[in-house]
Amino acid sequence: MPAERRGSGVLAQSVGLPLAVLLGLLVLWEICVHLFSIPVYLLPAPSLILMDSIGNLGTLGLHTLATLKTVLLGFFFSVAVSLPLAVVLTSSQSAANAIYPILVLTQSIPKIALAPILVILLGTNELPRIVVTFLVAFFPLVIAIATGLMAVPGDLLELGRSYRGSWLQMMWRIRLPYAVPMIFSGLKVAVTLAVVGAVVAEFVNADAGLGYFIITSTAFFETPLAFSALILLSLMGILLFQLVVLIERLLFPWSAANADKTFG
Repeated sequence: MPAERRGSGVLAQSVGLPLAVLLGLLVLWEICVHLFSIPVYLLPAPSLILMDSIGNLGTLGLHTLATLKTVLLGFFFSVAVSLPLAVVLTSSQSAANAIYPILVLTQSIPKIALAPILVILLGTNELPRIVVTFLVAFFPLVIAIATGLMAVPGDLLELGRSYRGSWLQMMWRIRLPYAVPMIFSGLKVAVTLAVVGAVVAEFVNADAGLGYFIITSTAFFETPLAFSALILLSLMGILLFQLVVLIERLLFPWSAANADKTFG
């Protein structure tokens, strides 16, 4: 019985409290809009945003799927490139010295400035949007993975060498398992940044997607629809983040347990 009460208390704290705060903010928002007679094109009331969203579910759904496709492709390629590159960076000092400056250079370029150039180079198709999404998500992920691989205690490495473990065995059985918490930390950051990258790319070149929908909505002063797209983008980021959390809990429960202790 005490365990059940403790579990319900944790659920109330982790779910009920944030929902109550969010509901209170929405009510306050609604009251302020009506109380101060704020024009719809400046700040629509939550009730109006909800009604406009329901009336445009089909259109919003199509644009959401377009953005989600770009996000997932950019995130997938960032993972596919980051993991082997981080292994190379942590295995060779010469490779690290040669590659790190290039990584920093790519990160220092504002993606909103790079997007039009990519359109010229790659054409007005989906590829520039995927590349921008990849570049936004890629850097923090490769840094997180490399940090995790380098954080292995020297005692563990010495133990592996004492058993005459090969480089591949040391990487597979010692470095990668030890780096799992850092890898998933990087994945959580990267998947949310991928949403940001996709929207930035859609602002520059797109004929579909929530970023494109925000641009067209604000151009015609349909602010409630622009807020609907913003809310959907937030929900997309939250759901993708929680999906990474779920994968970590299912595949590496010990890593998820450590994360819960750290943040709980």
